[in-house]
Amino acid sequence: MPPKPSRRAGAARSQRTSPDGGSAPPAAPRLEIGEADFVVLCDALKVPESVREKAWKTYESLSAVDGALACSKKKKETWGVCIFIVAIDLDEVTFTFTELLKSISMSVCTFFQFLKEVDVNMDTVSTKVDSTVSRLKKKYDVLVALYHKFERTCGLIYLEQPSTEISAELSSVLVLKNYWITFLLAKGKVLQVEDDLVISFQLLLCVLDYFIKLSPPAMLKEPYKSAMTAVTVNGSARTPRRGQNRSTRTAKQLDTDTKIIEILCKEHDCNLDEVKNVYLTSFIPFLNSAGIVASNGLPEVEVILKQYDELYLKNKDIDARLFLNHDETLQPDVVACSQLERTPLKNSPEEEISPILPQTPVRAAMNNIQQLIMILNSAPDKPSDTLITYFNNCTVNPHDGILKRVESLDHIFKKKFAEAVGQGWAEIGSQRYKLGVRLYYRVMESMLKSEEERLSVQNFSTLLNDNIFHTSLLACAVEVVMATYGRNASQSDGTSAETDLSFPWILNVFDLKAFDFYKVIESFIRAEPSLTREMIKHLERCEHRIMESLAWQSGSPLFDLIKQSKEREGQTDQPETTSTPSTPSQHNHTAADLYLSPVRSPKKKASGPPPSANSTPDAQSGATPQTQKPQKSTSLSLFYKKVYLLAYRRLHTLFLQLLSEHPDLEPLIWTLFQYTLQNEYELMRDRHLDQIMMCSMYGICKVKNIDLRFKIIVSAYKELCNTNQETFKRVLIREEQYDSIIVFYNLVFMQKLKTNILQYASNRPPTLSPIPHIPRSPYQFSNSPRRVPAGNNIYISPLKSPYKFSDGFQSPTKMTPRSRILVSIGESFGTSEKFQKINQMLCNSDGQLKRSAEVSAAPKPLKRLRFDIEGQDEADGSKHLPQESKFQQKLAEMTSTRTRMQKQKLNDGNDTLANEEK
Repeated sequence: MPPKPSRRAGAARSQRTSPDGGSAPPAAPRLEIGEADFVVLCDALKVPESVREKAWKTYESLSAVDGALACSKKKKETWGVCIFIVAIDLDEVTFTFTELLKSISMSVCTFFQFLKEVDVNMDTVSTKVDSTVSRLKKKYDVLVALYHKFERTCGLIYLEQPSTEISAELSSVLVLKNYWITFLLAKGKVLQVEDDLVISFQLLLCVLDYFIKLSPPAMLKEPYKSAMTAVTVNGSARTPRRGQNRSTRTAKQLDTDTKIIEILCKEHDCNLDEVKNVYLTSFIPFLNSAGIVASNGLPEVEVILKQYDELYLKNKDIDARLFLNHDETLQPDVVACSQLERTPLKNSPEEEISPILPQTPVRAAMNNIQQLIMILNSAPDKPSDTLITYFNNCTVNPHDGILKRVESLDHIFKKKFAEAVGQGWAEIGSQRYKLGVRLYYRVMESMLKSEEERLSVQNFSTLLNDNIFHTSLLACAVEVVMATYGRNASQSDGTSAETDLSFPWILNVFDLKAFDFYKVIESFIRAEPSLTREMIKHLERCEHRIMESLAWQSGSPLFDLIKQSKEREGQTDQPETTSTPSTPSQHNHTAADLYLSPVRSPKKKASGPPPSANSTPDAQSGATPQTQKPQKSTSLSLFYKKVYLLAYRRLHTLFLQLLSEHPDLEPLIWTLFQYTLQNEYELMRDRHLDQIMMCSMYGICKVKNIDLRFKIIVSAYKELCNTNQETFKRVLIREEQYDSIIVFYNLVFMQKLKTNILQYASNRPPTLSPIPHIPRSPYQFSNSPRRVPAGNNIYISPLKSPYKFSDGFQSPTKMTPRSRILVSIGESFGTSEKFQKINQMLCNSDGQLKRSAEVSAAPKPLKRLRFDIEGQDEADGSKHLPQESKFQQKLAEMTSTRTRMQKQKLNDGNDTLANEEK
């Protein structure tokens, strides 16, 4: 990189020379900024003076840190990134995002990746820029997924070479262009939440229906051609196309001509009623407001082009029209955007051995929605007879209060949904809320049945009259529905990608505290066995976010509980909340325990009658005799145990990346981390768990003379899952004042914990905190095969194939035997007779177990096959019934002389699986 003075001098000389060889007037100070090519780039983007100056200074600081950024190959790209950063920070954006990409010859994905690499210091990219990039990326992900789906769908609808009787003006290229631009215009004008994949796709189906009805049947493939021919014969949809404004008639046509939309919905596993609702409440008003006129069977391209251009220039983001040209700026980069799923190509017959068929984002979203709808279709909108019975058994019947609450929250949810998405989508919001209500009643009934079995009581008056419990349970049910519909296009791994309606949006809608919502999550998951793997992971992520930060916000009941806990114990330095970190996390607590805590102690059976609804939990706990020690808060104790587990997992992951060569430091860092959470919990107020973690790591390394800078910690932290750059860029220093994590450490963390931190450098360091026991997540499905408890070398692995719900509920898509089942019983893959023998033996073994239970003097309940729910293999350490030996003998008879070799091979395979799990 040339020295800065020389570069500036050269730039100044080249800029002071006018085109005719004379001197340029000195009244243009902007010519003194940067190199000539930088000035040309700024002029092309119409960058104002203030942005130019700061962008050039940013470039100089970046190139000083990393000289590679100043090389000729990356110089222009770095300029573009600097201009982008500064323009957003100063609110002086004079160019669209696509114009910037075109000017520096970069694709969307490459730009995002390069921006991440350029952010070498924590203050290079502000949280404001991060937010803008996040919005652009989510919108791009949705557009990529929708365009690929759109292109493929149009290929299934239209003939590539229609008959000669079709006008040349109605070429497939023109059709695609009209389709796509009309959809983009509708999406931009109708939707306030443009990153909602499901709603956007439903709107796309409306556009498809509209254009198919404007197309001559000779252009269409089956079954659309037959459907349009039938409509034409019936005379309901075919009106003169030339110059005819059809938008005013479309609503009536939809009532009579639903064949096309029915085919589209069936082909894409989309709910017909929802799409029709979108058509009537949003798409028809859009057609009327846009003034779209059909000419030659299609709307005028110039009209929609002009309107979209105005919209694009106003938003200053991505020109999605370029998808039609397969523009290089919009092409996904395999490396930079590896999370984007591609539409799988159809295999030839000899290639049909792929173990798992990948799903496109749209297909995955539709399948998840169809599964949810099919589960809830049979669920009632009102309390079932079983629930009514539970209500009647209560001291105070909660029935009326429950119905009023559901109705009241319906109005609130519908209003908030319309404000977030658009007023035309209020009914869509109401439909989703009703699905949530069905799930709410379903889970409530399941919870009460479990509580009845656990406690042998039927009077749940206190719980069922608890407003917070019901609001939390309903919020959780609605969140499941919203998350199922709100799957983002980048969620290929099933994790939750945030949208405007993402959690914790539902908490704000229901005016619910995060700590109260947390109490219901685990019981909700256990009570609803039909939840998908993705949804369980989503709820677990919600729980983690609550433990990380949401529960620690000002106004949270968590701080009141901690204060009460300290007062009950009569200690100011060690609240009861934090029993030892090594305490096993397995527990039998339910939502009832947590919401009624500290009324009921799970360790002791209640000696008196169950609490009634006439007394609140607080009143009941306050009525405890003075001579009796008040019960501790179950919800607070369990919360802290879970926080410790989460905190140590995060710390351990980060530690392995940064300090694996200093294993003796981990217990020290954890001790400081745990001490802070337990004794200096006020440091967590309005802050994030990871901020305390990084400060603890830095503090211990500092006193132990280990060279570990915050810059390195932050760089490693950014690579962890589910992290946000705002966590280390914007930390609360004091009231309404935020700064970087370095400033927080120096001004707040170190000042509060200086004495404690210095103890680790002395000869008498503090007593080390025990390392928490890390069990398997109670919510996690296992990918690895699990051994059948009664079997010998028989393993079961969960089905990993996607589902196509149009073929029936939980009917796997076409899979091959190789991908459906893997068998190894001492021999190579055998004939069908062997499988019949295996099935017969398993059935016989099951029957023997049942008969043994029936004739035994002391009957034992049959064990159910469990997929490691509690982190233990049920077969290990369990007592086998005598009949199991016969089953094992039958299996032994099937093994060949190669048993030992096969067994060794199997053991090696299991070791490999275990390593993969780790």
